[in-house]
Amino acid sequence: MRILELTKLYYPWMGGVETIVRQIAEGLNKKDNLNIEVLCCSHKKGKRTIEEINRVKVFRAGSFGIFWGMPVSFDFFRLFRKIVKKVDVIDFHHPFPLGDLAILLFKPKKLIVHYHSDIVRQKVLTLFFKPLLLNTLKKADIIIVSNPNLINSSPYLKRFKHKCKVVPFGVDFEKLDSCLNKEEVRKNKQQYGDFILFLGRLNYYKGVSYLIEAVKGLDINLLIVGEGDEKNNLIGQVKKLKMQDKVFFLPFQEREKIINLFKAAKMFVLPSIFKSEAFGIVLIEAMACGIPIISTELKTGTSWVNKGGETGFVVPPRDSKALKEAIEKILQDKELAEKMSHTAEKRAREKFDLKVMLSQIALIYQSLLKN
Repeated sequence: MRILELTKLYYPWMGGVETIVRQIAEGLNKKDNLNIEVLCCSHKKGKRTIEEINRVKVFRAGSFGIFWGMPVSFDFFRLFRKIVKKVDVIDFHHPFPLGDLAILLFKPKKLIVHYHSDIVRQKVLTLFFKPLLLNTLKKADIIIVSNPNLINSSPYLKRFKHKCKVVPFGVDFEKLDSCLNKEEVRKNKQQYGDFILFLGRLNYYKGVSYLIEAVKGLDINLLIVGEGDEKNNLIGQVKKLKMQDKVFFLPFQEREKIINLFKAAKMFVLPSIFKSEAFGIVLIEAMACGIPIISTELKTGTSWVNKGGETGFVVPPRDSKALKEAIEKILQDKELAEKMSHTAEKRAREKFDLKVMLSQIALIYQSLLKN
């Protein structure tokens, strides 16, 4: 069975959707008669490339670069038209408006929609996007969502509830456990002291500026790991607040280093401010490493993953004061912090296992060819 993962961007571009697509492609390719390939756009101006990454064939359409968070590519449609006739199932990772348009123009045989989040940023173009998205959801045989909150909060999914299947994202616990290096953890603590960790793309919806403001005046440091359009603004904010001695920036790190940063941190904070943050994969990674987490109430999967008062705290978005209070509670109550750490790790290992996620997706793929 030939499966095409249809997605906006792909590794080495780093992001939540890209991580999930890579897990599926590498985790299921060449298993149980599944042949997984990826079609995406280049994140920078350039011609089409076809390459193999960890034994997965990746078609990368030529593009003019990314504008308003979307790649601009005419080559994508030529490539899609050529490939769609040869594959059995397309697993389309939404949001990706070019993909919606391609599905309208060149109907696939079998269609799965991996619905990661609503389109939030390009609201001015909603009138154009909405008919395309509704057409895609109507054509879909199955819609996969990561959490039940997304079905209930999305204005688009409500009418297609009967097609939705909840398949939570997962953590590779074998890899996580093998990455643990106590000496690295010790060095991280020595270098950064007691610190809060943030990991993610530094873009408009992550709300990192509120976290920086919250940390001001607290006896704890902040380590920000990631790259993105907002990085220079955040560095400027740190300088303006004269916090250079307690806020550190690192680029994206390899998985082994990330795990040991999680293990060294006092807590993980995801201060997102828009519903673009529909799940927060980093939340389950932090939980799996046994540290308390703080997230914001967006009516999405973040508040389903993070059980407020049990695995950490859930606070209102755009509220530095609420963030600070939650951080202080964890810092001041060691017994509470230890309890949340234990509960977080237990929940992650029971509910968010990558092996379970992949097996459920494989069954969905195989079920389509039986119908």
